[in-house]
Amino acid sequence: MTKQIILAAHFPGVNNTTVWTDPAAGSQIEFSSFVHLARTAERGLFDFFFLAEGLRLREQRGEIYDLDVVGRPDTVTVLAAIAAVTERLGLAGTLNATFHEPYELARQLASLDHLSGGRAAWNVVTTPNAFTGENFRRGGFLSYADRYTRAAEFIAASRTLWDSWSAEDLVVDGDSFARTPAPGAFAFHGTQFDISGHFTVPRSPQRHPVIIQAGDSPAGRDFAAASADAIFSRHSTLEAGQAFYRDVKGRLAAYGRTPDSLKILPAVSYVLGDTDAEAQEKAHHIRRQQVTPQTAIRHLEQLWNRDLSSFDPEGPLPPFDPDVSGESIAQGRTRLFDDPVATARAWRSLAEEKGLGIRDLIIEVTGRQSFIGTPAAVAESVDAFVQQDAADGFILVPHLTPAGLDDFVDRVVPLLQERGVFRTAYPSGGSTLRSLLGLPPTSPASVASFLGGGPA
Repeated sequence: MTKQIILAAHFPGVNNTTVWTDPAAGSQIEFSSFVHLARTAERGLFDFFFLAEGLRLREQRGEIYDLDVVGRPDTVTVLAAIAAVTERLGLAGTLNATFHEPYELARQLASLDHLSGGRAAWNVVTTPNAFTGENFRRGGFLSYADRYTRAAEFIAASRTLWDSWSAEDLVVDGDSFARTPAPGAFAFHGTQFDISGHFTVPRSPQRHPVIIQAGDSPAGRDFAAASADAIFSRHSTLEAGQAFYRDVKGRLAAYGRTPDSLKILPAVSYVLGDTDAEAQEKAHHIRRQQVTPQTAIRHLEQLWNRDLSSFDPEGPLPPFDPDVSGESIAQGRTRLFDDPVATARAWRSLAEEKGLGIRDLIIEVTGRQSFIGTPAAVAESVDAFVQQDAADGFILVPHLTPAGLDDFVDRVVPLLQERGVFRTAYPSGGSTLRSLLGLPPTSPASVASFLGGGPA
């Protein structure tokens, strides 16, 4: 059976995937930029709009790293505003399960679901570092291994709150606001959270907002299999995507779930041209804008864990190994390399084999999955990845804000519609994001199984 493709639009903000210095780039923080990208995605009949979040400006060598995640307004505030200027587009926000609290976040997401008519989604992320925790009351108290335990309990607590109102509790045309004398009663007792009382927000249209999760470790895959409706992944080839797809979908049965209950949505970029050669030339130019000489050195420092500012970005890699004895030179991001020495030696071998300097080597090793070619070729590739079970759809990451999605909607979406693999209109009536994605009702039991120590 031909699969229907899921499409989402990512608003990345300033970082090393966005070419924010391009003359065609607009503001990264003015509301008009968010409106343009969201309305373009809705014009293209996309499933949802996706926002990232940064809780502290990243630092490197003790200085703010202003080319990596700077200037992101508050996620829920932006999504609530976008809800007012769109009608059918889902609204997904990245919100941290390490530093927020379930009662606070469950209220915000349930409120967004009400305000948007059932379009809210939560991309659950965790943070193990104390650097980010310094901005919060609890501080950086979590170990790397414990972060998923807290996140799973956070989701379970949030679902308890969302379930605290029944569909019959709210009366909109009677003499009272609530049918029952004490609606929203809840109690959740766990190792991370011990809360009870009455939830203030009546049941929202989706009951539970769509849960998205990103993570590639075995623990992250189990967490997604137990708790998520969609997983935000990153794989560079069809074969790697198929292996990930098989692995994650294969974990679902252990949590009492079916393959359709979790959608796999890699983040991808794209470049279009009238010919393949033109597209390749544009892609080469974009990559050199993304990986500036400064960015190349900064990225190399994250592996070597040393100050490499004296190195020529176009010259050879350092002849010595990374420093693995001290604290990380980069603050505010998750660990990038499990074995820095082995990775550095592999990069050095690759550079020598291909005759690459530092900047070209970084371009080579940091490239994300990207569809490059004519609109017809890109449409064919997108469809092939989905039909051959390397993905259920994609979260598109345009390199330009806010107009970077325009040509995909105008030139690729119609070709996907001609293939019969993408909708030609939103469903009639008041469908929610959950129904738009073809997701079944949520299963709190799977979260309980994860908290119990693993698959049932």
